[in-house]
Amino acid sequence: MPRGLYSLRDQDGTVVAYERFSCAPGPVGWRYNAQVLALDGRTPTGLVDVTTDASGLQIRVEVRAGGWVVRGGVADGETVWVRTGASGEDAGEGTAPAAGFTGRSPGFLVAVARLLGLRAGTSSRVRLVALTDPALAPVPVEVAWSLTAVEEYPTGVGPRPVERYETADLAGGQRAAVHLAGDVVLAATGVELDALDTPPTLPSRKSR
Repeated sequence: MPRGLYSLRDQDGTVVAYERFSCAPGPVGWRYNAQVLALDGRTPTGLVDVTTDASGLQIRVEVRAGGWVVRGGVADGETVWVRTGASGEDAGEGTAPAAGFTGRSPGFLVAVARLLGLRAGTSSRVRLVALTDPALAPVPVEVAWSLTAVEEYPTGVGPRPVERYETADLAGGQRAAVHLAGDVVLAATGVELDALDTPPTLPSRKSR
């Protein structure tokens, strides 16, 4: 079960938060759980909990930030959610024809990559619901993902494949790079892996 610490950064590279995370395959899929921490690296400010099924669908998602809570998942081809204040007030429900959620957390990068199951040199477009900071406002987005390279790197437990993805927001044009080793983000635009206690879990590849 990989455990570690991510730092989340703004466009200038300044740290804005940390995520103390663990992730692991389960009996029916994969789960990512993280506590979001303030700049002191100790004070909890939120959480991210993402569970996928064996095909990569986000069947249960909970995110807490800025005094708001979003709970939802994918059912019958749609992403559904309930957004409330931290004490349960101001509840609002929503649905969108989307393949799941995305957001600042590195856990969403892994979840989407597992859902797409791309092979090197292939690409795909995916419609997602972005949970935007600071109030977790749900915004539909369409993103292009391309798996541009897969390279093996030697480690103490044998060679590990590292996948390089390029992503592009098709509405805003923002581009980003993502480097994945199994279910751990080694680096990405706005994300740094500061510590990793145990090796990543390497998923079986879906044919595509």
